[in-house]
Amino acid sequence: MQLNFIANTALASTSGRTLAVIDPSDGQPFDTLQRSNAQDIDHAVHAARQCLDAVWHKLAAAERGRLLMRLSATVLQHADELAALEQRDCGKPTRQARADVQALARYFEFYAGACDKLHGETIPGPPGYSVLTWREPHGVTGHVIPWNYPMQIFGRSVGGALAAGNVCVVKPAEDACLSLLRVAQLAAEVGFPAGAINIVTGYGHEVGDALARHPGIDHISFTGSPGVGTLIQQAAAERHCPVTLELGGKSPQIVFADADLDAALPVLVNAIVQNAGQTCSAGSRVLIDARIYEPLLERLGQAFAQLRVGPAAMDLDVGPLIRASQQQRVWDFLSDAQVAGIPMVAQGQIVDEAPETGFYQAPTLLRDVPAAHRLAQEEIFGPVLCAMPFEDEDHAVELANATRFGLVAGVWTRDGARQFRMARRVRSGQVFINNYGAGGGVELPFGGVKSSGHGREKGLEALQGFTTLKTVAFHHG
Repeated sequence: MQLNFIANTALASTSGRTLAVIDPSDGQPFDTLQRSNAQDIDHAVHAARQCLDAVWHKLAAAERGRLLMRLSATVLQHADELAALEQRDCGKPTRQARADVQALARYFEFYAGACDKLHGETIPGPPGYSVLTWREPHGVTGHVIPWNYPMQIFGRSVGGALAAGNVCVVKPAEDACLSLLRVAQLAAEVGFPAGAINIVTGYGHEVGDALARHPGIDHISFTGSPGVGTLIQQAAAERHCPVTLELGGKSPQIVFADADLDAALPVLVNAIVQNAGQTCSAGSRVLIDARIYEPLLERLGQAFAQLRVGPAAMDLDVGPLIRASQQQRVWDFLSDAQVAGIPMVAQGQIVDEAPETGFYQAPTLLRDVPAAHRLAQEEIFGPVLCAMPFEDEDHAVELANATRFGLVAGVWTRDGARQFRMARRVRSGQVFINNYGAGGGVELPFGGVKSSGHGREKGLEALQGFTTLKTVAFHHG
């Protein structure tokens, strides 16, 4: 049985209730979590506040950095253990789970070096005055972590908050808690004071809502769906609590006729099948220059047909979806495609060894998807790629911007001027030119526009959101 982790102590929920932990590879329970409630959140918030007031705010920034660096090294020492937890808990193929551990360690490493880099400014004032600014932590920050990349998002969210001088209360998604509970334990082992990192598990409508409404939370970082993000922001707004929202996406990959297709092809495929398409920044739409539409679709179809799907431990191209309801969601989208007569170019193969009780979906490539159809407008969160042609640059921009989302975009062209034009015209928080993701890009600020959210995580920019600016004016005559 897994327990909450509050003030460096493993604790059962006051509710006395538990939740089953399901292995997506076979659909079977293998552990239990605490089904916590508002009382548990209150306990965690008070523990965090006590740590902040008694210990954390007294630590020099450099000392916070040393703690984060030790945690980074310890994560790497426990890489196999953490990857195994993530693999079974989330259904990630081995390579993806290991990559997530490496990313977690890198986030802690990056923010360890950032702790003492939060500088203020001096501002020219009238004669007799000296004016300066400095950045202060919010205090106790709340973090709602999704199930698709729990370790990575914990690293960028909690790592940035700690670096800025905050203490954290974390509510992981009920589908993916095991790795984060273990990381919190490792943090205690390397010397993080009791209350600096607190983990409370349970349902979003019970624990997440209590976290968003708690008067002791000074800032909320939420990663998840636009619908839940709205609820989080509404709850926080009742007490004017600032919120960073990283929400969904319907990210386009825009391929012009002059693109290096040999370089683009594996990236286009990986951008939608990584983590079984359960990625907010998944390249779920591919917009293709009409001049190369048919030949590129043929090559994409061949690549999709070769993809293999199976249990996480087999370390194939694609693992299972997280749960049965997510599998049903993808099935519903594909059913809509069939009803609308949207042609399927190719599908991958689910291997015979995959248990029938697992939550598997073969990667699917669709073509000629109407721009207004829900397949082109809504986040599927599964390995389904929607292709559509464009006639010219203006048409490509029109299609790229034709959704309510604006998280990530990819542009593939050798034309340098077009690269800059497209980067400016596409409405998106990140634009990648002749690549997608910049190799992980821990240092790159991440976030969206429109319904993809607001605020930024990752990089040094995240520290701005995890702090508040104070202006101090001296009158000295």
